[in-house]
Amino acid sequence: MSQHPATTDTPELNLEATSVSDEANQQPATRPMYYEYKPEETVKAQHGPELRCKTWEAEAALRMLENNLDPAVSLVYDELIVYGGAGRAARNWKEYQTIVKTLKNLEPDETMLVQSGKAVGVLRTWAHAPRVLIANSNIVPAWSTQEYFDELDKLGLMMYGQMTAGSWIYIATQGILQGTYETFAAVADKHFGGTLAGTVTITAGLGGMSGAQPLAVTMNDGVCLVIEPIDARVKQKVQEGYLDEQARDLNHALELCEQYKAERKGWSIGLTGNAATVLPELLARGYKADIVTDQTSAHDLMDYIPEGDITQVLELRKNNPEEFKRQALQSIVKHCQAIIDMQAGGAVALDYGNNLRGQAEKGGLQVRDENGQFLYPGFVPGYIRPLFCEGKGPFRWAALSGDPADILRIDRALLETFPDNKMLARWIEKAQAKVPFIGLPARVCWLGYGEREKFGLVINDLVARGEVSAPIVIGRDHLDCGSVASPNRETEGMKDGSDAVADWPLLNALANTASGADWVSLHNGGGVGIGNSTHSGMVIVATGTPEKAERLRRVLTTDPGMGVFRHADAGYELAQQVAQERGVQIPGQQ
Repeated sequence: MSQHPATTDTPELNLEATSVSDEANQQPATRPMYYEYKPEETVKAQHGPELRCKTWEAEAALRMLENNLDPAVSLVYDELIVYGGAGRAARNWKEYQTIVKTLKNLEPDETMLVQSGKAVGVLRTWAHAPRVLIANSNIVPAWSTQEYFDELDKLGLMMYGQMTAGSWIYIATQGILQGTYETFAAVADKHFGGTLAGTVTITAGLGGMSGAQPLAVTMNDGVCLVIEPIDARVKQKVQEGYLDEQARDLNHALELCEQYKAERKGWSIGLTGNAATVLPELLARGYKADIVTDQTSAHDLMDYIPEGDITQVLELRKNNPEEFKRQALQSIVKHCQAIIDMQAGGAVALDYGNNLRGQAEKGGLQVRDENGQFLYPGFVPGYIRPLFCEGKGPFRWAALSGDPADILRIDRALLETFPDNKMLARWIEKAQAKVPFIGLPARVCWLGYGEREKFGLVINDLVARGEVSAPIVIGRDHLDCGSVASPNRETEGMKDGSDAVADWPLLNALANTASGADWVSLHNGGGVGIGNSTHSGMVIVATGTPEKAERLRRVLTTDPGMGVFRHADAGYELAQQVAQERGVQIPGQQ
């Protein structure tokens, strides 16, 4: 079976047919942001034990929304953009204010409905039902294109939620850090004898989450060179601690790479430049990287910076978006071709960004072999899928108190709960030493089926005993074992050819709602762009009560269980074995 959809005739953009009035069509070609509603004080998450809402569950949703927008965390505060190019936490400032007011007034048995960043209703439900249900960027499949979304976005009818931006569980670069760490550890095991010491990884992109790659490489003792066209982003990541230093120019960068490679020292270097220019230059010089990857926002052409003088390029984006997108696609093709050429020269190549290969394919580049498989693999089929088969994925928690001591207490409990997990112990040691807390203190680690439930109850018990000073938010990335359908990334190359089957994330959202999560979200397009993925998110708050312990048991079993179901159904023997060993009920499986 082909691993990518066949070309079909897509409907013409006809906003009038979707009941958008002629009057609305005459609005300016920029989305309404309602800056007159922007709070006078900069938005930051409230800390401490005082409630503004009627329940800790609603208070947690409010604090995580505020944390997403904290300028220390978010990418473009004024536009409510959190990360991933244009991933927003709320549709505009007016709707942000409405969401805040609604959360503050929400009764313990009510549920707020959020449609693409706008609160659209409050329902009487149950105390054990979610306080918030969120749907972002979802469009009827035949209309689900970037162009159609852009028209709705300009009219203020929709927003791009990315993954954790629009579901209010973003925790800055750390959010994907352990998954990135696990990926590079797997690369080290598969290709370099278990360590990246003495290797150089070249990658690109230092936007919202992109600091994860240089830190993850150095945590695996390798050298990492990151290329980023916006100089301020390089400086920011050095200041935050995700990059070790900034190179003056390419020659200086390569000198540093070779120095630390020879010393077998983990070190990361940021270079201001464009990957579409720098990678071909490295090829022309005959430079041999050991690993080449990327972490760019290529899913929306408006977010990929093409070659050229950065000031002129950004002016072009503002004044001539269509020409900007044309040049962006040209640069993406060059960037991707250079990765393919580096692979041919002996480098280990893997895709880690936001649909770089898919966009290059649209630009006319051959990125697949005769069997329809990508010429270089994505990180999930290449290195992470066995973990997904075990229900493992990015489990995360944040301290609503704002006190880092709460996270350190939970770190200790984590090591006590899983004393034989040496990889986990190494991760916590390195995270404590090298990962800065940005916004609300938080932690992420990969836990699997059975482990999440067990540790969720440990956290709830710490809250009950007062060993942490406020409730703890427990959530995850949308990039998880059973919560995403994304044929160009997470579900690339599924064993049974079911890459594009989106029933699984839909079932994941329904199952988490039925199990008692505190807020549940369902998005289109995160990570790879509108029309290219469907994914769901889940959050539950450990409040320390016996009632919440029961809900934690259900949700933190249901959620990773979806990953076991999904991969067992696709024919992965490891997932089938895990199901049998751990009592995961799969009809028809003995």
